[in-house]
Amino acid sequence: MKLVIVDTGCANISSVYFAFKRLGAEATISRDARVIKAADKVLLPGVGTAHNAMARLEQAELINTLQQLQQPMLGICLGMQLLTSHSMEGDVACLKLIPAEVLPLNSAGLRLPHMGWNTLHSISSHALLRGFSVTDYLYFVHSFAVAPGNYSLAQCNYGSDFAAVIGKDNVVGAQFHPERSGKSGARLLQNFLEWQL
Repeated sequence: MKLVIVDTGCANISSVYFAFKRLGAEATISRDARVIKAADKVLLPGVGTAHNAMARLEQAELINTLQQLQQPMLGICLGMQLLTSHSMEGDVACLKLIPAEVLPLNSAGLRLPHMGWNTLHSISSHALLRGFSVTDYLYFVHSFAVAPGNYSLAQCNYGSDFAAVIGKDNVVGAQFHPERSGKSGARLLQNFLEWQL
């Protein structure tokens, strides 16, 4: 299987690469459109701000490439937020693959960023979430979030509910960091590797 991690120039690429390696999956890190198009599975990582990340993708001339992919693609953390239509973080248009908007997280007075371990609820039967339950803890670091909606596959509560996993067609995203979430995170990555459209 050809697994490609999009080189967004962000800090968590190597930890994502090694998380897949621990599962026995060899990934290629690339910003070459031809390599990304030829992949069986594509991973879009992200740390930082939506505005900077979209500017980097534009600079690398990857926006059209990512918008036209037909194979399974997984966005992680900021990478998930980039799959949506728009982010209030820098007021920037995103990839428009999932009709949703990224808003400031309504933490109801809890400290921001939301940083630490949380569980999921309202977990769908999507293949990406096979084996997940409300007792699984995942690691989050974010101040912006997607509100629960038609494309939520699982939710989390931190002051208010937000979409922890979203998906539409061949595209899925996780707000948490599976590469830093122990066995539960590894399960999500394994499910992604096994996911057939």
